[in-house]
Order: sequence, then structure tokens, then C-alpha cells
Amino acid sequence: MAQKIAIGKIAVLLAALTEEELVAMGPVLNGVSYCQGKVGSMNMQKVISAVETAAKRSGLIHQTNYRDTHALYHAILEGIEGVTRGKPAIGEVSRTVGLRFAVVRGSPYENEEEGEWIAVAFYGTIGAPIKGLEHETIGLGINHM
Repeated sequence: MAQKIAIGKIAVLLAALTEEELVAMGPVLNGVSYCQGKVGSMNMQKVISAVETAAKRSGLIHQTNYRDTHALYHAILEGIEGVTRGKPAIGEVSRTVGLRFAVVRGSPYENEEEGEWIAVAFYGTIGAPIKGLEHETIGLGINHM
């Protein structure tokens, strides 16, 4: 049986912790496939594209495999819903985001037949496009591959 990996928990930690805080996670991350990145924008497509680009460049998803891209897209959208409190809109409603994100791919179930899943976590700020008027936000999306 495959080892169970808490992909959502790992993704949230990778997105939320600073570089210094992540050092202590080194042993936990052995054998975990992940990537990280940052994005700030009032444009939702830029947020989606930043995550997709990071996942493709790191080899977490295969560019030519529609199933991989489709699963990642749905995990991103689910994570964005958490960031935006259920209404996936930022610039259209005069909000901006500054986010760190993490994408983790793995097997969250001991039963190998359940296959691989992908988790996308966001942590950062959202608010009016005026410095200092934003507040913390977090979102997590998980989808089967």
C-alpha cells in the first residue's frame, strides 16, 4: 500500500509559512511532490496562470495531459473561492490579492486504487487596492487526478 500523504495540510503549510519556518518541515517534505510561488494582482486570470505555470515548470502536471490540467484548474478555482469567500471575483469588485501559493501532488489514501490527487493552497491578503486596507485570507482546493 502507498503511504498516506496529507496533501491539503502540507499545501496550506507550504503556502502560509515563511522560508525560515519551512526549514523545520524538511523531513516531512521528503518524497512529497510540490511547488510554491507568489502572485499579486487584481486580475483573476493572472492568479490562475501563475499557479498553472509553476505547476507545469516544476513538472507536477504534464502540459500535454488534459486530465492533469483539468484537475489543477478545479483545485485552483476551489482554493480561490476560499480566498474570496465564495465569490470568485477580485478586480471586478475593486479588490486586490497578494498571495503565496503551494501545489502538492500525492496519494492521500492508503488504498492505491484511489490514485493521485492535487491540492492548491493560497495564503496572503485581500482587500481594497489601497496599501494597508487588506486583511489575511486563505483558501484550499483539492481535486482527484
